Amino acid sequence: MPYSSPFPPLDIPKCNILSYLFPPDKAVSDQPLWLDAADTSHSLSPAQTLSWVKRFALGLDKLGVAQQQAVMVLTPNHLYVPMVYLAAAGSKRYFTGANPIYTVAEVAHQMKVIEAAVVLIHPSLLETGIAAAKQAAVPLDRLFLFSDRECPTTRGVRDWRSMVASEAEARSWQWDPLDGEASLQTIAAVNFSSGTTGLPKGVCITHRNLISNAAQTIYNKFYGTEYSAEKPGPERWLAFLPLYHAYSQLWTINIACKLQIPVYVMPKFAFEDFLKYIEQFKITTLQLVPPVLVMLSKRPETAKYDISSLKHLLCGAAPLSGELQNEVSRRFNVVISQGWGMTETTCGGIMVPGMMEDRTGSIGYLLANTEAKLINDDGKEVTSQGEPGELWVRGPQMLLGYWRNEQATKESKTEDGWFNTGDVAICREDKWWIVDRKKELIKVNGLQVAPAELEAVLLEHEHVADAAVVGIVLHDEELPRAYVVLQERAKGKTTEEDIKNFVAGKVAKHKRLEGGVKFIDEVPKLASGKVVRKLMKEWAKRDAKEVERTVKPRL
Repeated sequence: MPYSSPFPPLDIPKCNILSYLFPPDKAVSDQPLWLDAADTSHSLSPAQTLSWVKRFALGLDKLGVAQQQAVMVLTPNHLYVPMVYLAAAGSKRYFTGANPIYTVAEVAHQMKVIEAAVVLIHPSLLETGIAAAKQAAVPLDRLFLFSDRECPTTRGVRDWRSMVASEAEARSWQWDPLDGEASLQTIAAVNFSSGTTGLPKGVCITHRNLISNAAQTIYNKFYGTEYSAEKPGPERWLAFLPLYHAYSQLWTINIACKLQIPVYVMPKFAFEDFLKYIEQFKITTLQLVPPVLVMLSKRPETAKYDISSLKHLLCGAAPLSGELQNEVSRRFNVVISQGWGMTETTCGGIMVPGMMEDRTGSIGYLLANTEAKLINDDGKEVTSQGEPGELWVRGPQMLLGYWRNEQATKESKTEDGWFNTGDVAICREDKWWIVDRKKELIKVNGLQVAPAELEAVLLEHEHVADAAVVGIVLHDEELPRAYVVLQERAKGKTTEEDIKNFVAGKVAKHKRLEGGVKFIDEVPKLASGKVVRKLMKEWAKRDAKEVERTVKPRL
């Protein structure tokens, strides 16, 4: 029998995400909600945001952007990203964000795959955006400069404010409430993920998915505490997680808006700024990833700032050791909760609830309305407590499917809603631990790296005959490592640094081969041609101690 959530089922509304966040029977707050951490005089309230949402949505209408077309952003975090996210979704288009550190080729790939109707580009990324749009055949008049300050037209690209409707025009604009079944089928966001295998794929997330995951997570957050969703208490959040990512979208946009919790927004993570803002704004709550906890634990700058206001840290997006969790928790007198999820679960699937102290390294309990089962290597359901198996999950937060990729959807999701996560887990008395991963995915600072993508880049090198990429753990951090077969004529001439530099010139920083390159005679493969990654992971484990001696910790 599948495992069920230990929490009572929630009655989750079926409606437009805008109806959920801005219910018609409640006044819209004019208090600052999203604040620029570097300049708090610059902020947006829910009322201001909703006005911009209407103006932007009507502007898309005037541009002729059809329903269920993509509005794409290429930008660091700023105050207007939540607005575009909600405007695109609420007007029955969908939001998609590209990583601002992507190369031209990577941005162009996403533009092409998603068939972007409009692309909003931060001025600092204009060169990349224009070059990518050219490769993807996106017209120049569908590109807009996208900053939190108005920008003059540059290289023929106008500021995004030039396409929005006036306040007066937009007052009468209304969103489709998407009552009932419509909310289950209408895509709100397409976030890119590597899924369990292969190249990055678009994950189709519906309005129902967004609302379900927000409601589930809010219930979990307040479980066992004196606070409630109606009166969440005097919290202050600091947002540095990138808003193109599902983790930040759930918390920084949807949950912050629903609970009216002020969020100080950083354009990107910089450790000393991060510490400074915690002290300055007396931040109470953070959503973060394991490398940030490593920094808090090990970097000397931490001691220079007063971060005693922190009460609760939620850590997700990558595995966190129980030892590190407990060390940071004791040192700073803060509750650290782990959670597990995927882009395919909208964001969250399993979490430690409320302010519960858990020192076992557990990822917690199934969120309300969520089921799970464990499947062993023989394809049979695990029935014994503590026996590992591949984690399958089902719930209202599960993706609709992969963007225009029926094959990938069929391989990962059953007709009755079960999603095969590729993670290996154990369960004891309703509490869960992730113990391994079947999937090929490598997690670098919480960001996903698909081995297949790096292997394709490596094979572009004229001296590479074959290659395989796996993760290697160095100083408690997973990094991509390549095992490369050279062309006969290149042996003794092409170096490991040559290969690393070649890849570095073609991919984003987090995808670089920081775990090293090793030349081998043959990539181990099955008769089907599939790489034997289990063996290669053993190679990486074997090599780790030797490589660690030459690679310094990346703090």
